[in-house]
Amino acid sequence: MMSGPGRWRGLVNKYELLIFDWDGTLVDSIGRIVESILVAAARCDLPRLDEDNIKGIIGLGLPEAIAALYPNVTDRRLVEAFRRAYADHYLSLEAEPSALYPGVAHALQQFRDQGHQLAVATGKGRRGLDRVLAGQGWTDFFDVTRCADETASKPDPLMIHEILAHCGVAPERALMVGDSVFDLEMARRAGVDSVAVSYGAQPVEVLLSCSPCMAINHFSELGDWLCSAAGHAEVVAYVG
Repeated sequence: MMSGPGRWRGLVNKYELLIFDWDGTLVDSIGRIVESILVAAARCDLPRLDEDNIKGIIGLGLPEAIAALYPNVTDRRLVEAFRRAYADHYLSLEAEPSALYPGVAHALQQFRDQGHQLAVATGKGRRGLDRVLAGQGWTDFFDVTRCADETASKPDPLMIHEILAHCGVAPERALMVGDSVFDLEMARRAGVDSVAVSYGAQPVEVLLSCSPCMAINHFSELGDWLCSAAGHAEVVAYVG
């Protein structure tokens, strides 16, 4: 595979729209999410959970995540207290924004320059996403973003349907990239291809059970795979 800043020029894009999960896909924030869940549980006098169990629900909206972790907690006041404790702690940690994974900023700019539309589909709330987007200097970077508190939580496909409608793109021309089974199942239900990332919340063996088109170990591999996915319809013009 050719390398260098010009390796994606001249390609026919198979995927007009690239949709990304946020936590664990673009941003290295899994540790902060786990810590915030543990802090919220302690403040609400709920049992401490294993970190792997917590990672298994990352990708859901917060209400759905609380219900999955603590199915016996039905008191609305306790759920709301947990939600507030989680949000307060997580946002305090994000006073210094979580780091992007290596290669993310460069690759996203390459995708933009290549003509892809870019979107975010996340289990975060709108308040939280807007804050972290601002922290990265990306307030207006993506064509559209959707959050779990303004639509259905993953794996319901509504979030992707709304993104497709906003961008005017057919499902077969879109690609979902994520680190959880909820991302990949949402894509499947929406009729959208998916790529799994192995460096996020959930083990790659679990993600592969959802039959993604590809699993990548480093974000930079996505650009190389898209070159391949663009097919052999056009020769890549290498510009050193």
